[in-house]
Amino acid sequence: MKPAILSDKKVITGWCFYDWANSVYALVITATIFPIYFNEVTSSASSDVVSFFGRHYINTELYAYTLSAAFLLVALLSPALSSIADYSGSKKKFMQFFCYLGALSCMSLFFFDGTNIEFGIIAFALTTIGYSGSIVFYNSFLPEIATPEEQDKVSARGFAFGYFGSLILLALNLSMAMNPEMYGLADKGEAARVAFVMVGIWWIGFAQITFSRLPDNVYNRKVSGNILLKGYQEFLLVWKELRKSRLLITFLMAFFFFNAGVQTVIYMATNFGTKEIGAAPDLLIVAIMVIQVFGIVGAIGFSRLSGKFGNTKTLIVIMTIYIALCIWVYFIYEQNTFVIAAAFVGFVMGGSQALSRSTYSKMLPKTEDHATFFSIYDVMEKLSVVIGTLSFGLMEHWTENMRDSIALLVVFFVVGIVLLSRIKKWKYA
Repeated sequence: MKPAILSDKKVITGWCFYDWANSVYALVITATIFPIYFNEVTSSASSDVVSFFGRHYINTELYAYTLSAAFLLVALLSPALSSIADYSGSKKKFMQFFCYLGALSCMSLFFFDGTNIEFGIIAFALTTIGYSGSIVFYNSFLPEIATPEEQDKVSARGFAFGYFGSLILLALNLSMAMNPEMYGLADKGEAARVAFVMVGIWWIGFAQITFSRLPDNVYNRKVSGNILLKGYQEFLLVWKELRKSRLLITFLMAFFFFNAGVQTVIYMATNFGTKEIGAAPDLLIVAIMVIQVFGIVGAIGFSRLSGKFGNTKTLIVIMTIYIALCIWVYFIYEQNTFVIAAAFVGFVMGGSQALSRSTYSKMLPKTEDHATFFSIYDVMEKLSVVIGTLSFGLMEHWTENMRDSIALLVVFFVVGIVLLSRIKKWKYA
């Protein structure tokens, strides 16, 4: 059955606004203000080792492990939850639950001051779980609101919304950090903690636009019997269909590897800038803002490029650029050069994120179980983040040099390119 909301401009705009709403988490919490704040409140002049429930870790190592654990939990939960959501027609309700979990947990970071490491780590983990859990259901609406020919453009538009919206809030948060007294705040630390509350309010507030426009139960599913059992049966049917598709399996394998590199670059860039480049917090935020601006250009630009040359060919070009960037960044020590590299990272990041989502969406068979199919995509995404950030943290632990962790990421991109090159007999290759 064709969804009634397909190609509806108002619905598409509403869907894009969830990128606007939740991307402040990705920018403020994982990329800029929180990691900078976390490093400052967990470091001293003599050590950057912290105690977490009696065990000792390098602060950035613990940060990487927390992301890995949060994404692993979502990867384990999302297939079961998405199957239940598909069977019961309640995708939007699940999306709302994770949205509110993430936003409220983010606001609770206001109480993290460095003396309560356990509280801060748990709140950060729950924020990450809320963000990544809601994305599963959000992404699964894409094939229901746009035709295959529209999906690259719509996916790119969503990411462009996210990059631009989060840039606005970051600019305000940056102003607060630079002039705390102007806002009646005691210092930069208090400005950062207020920023965490603002992220939660922004996230919940703009999400209401999405929730008001996206319908629940698009296919008018009727619930009967044991919902857990029916959800499990729903997942088995999707899994059997997936196993028959060599195209989907090949892409998911490729996505697993190249996304491990893409996401690890996003999550660990600030820590790399701090430790290896010696960049001051203000410069790091400028670098991240540059990434956001060029992310908009990349998302829109590469979506147009894919229309001319195909999705997989365009993704291969993006991954090749990533490899060159990793090699270049390995040898960067100068701060201005680091900012220039950030612009290139933003450009390919925007393209890779938007095209990965739409490429998978265009590969799906005719189905009403989009949440379940996207949960498998999400599992691969989250497991790739687990492997990427875990590998990054372990490499730093073993070599005590974060640059070796950057070099390791090249392997993920190379394997991704090899697998993408195997996708040839497909309409959008």
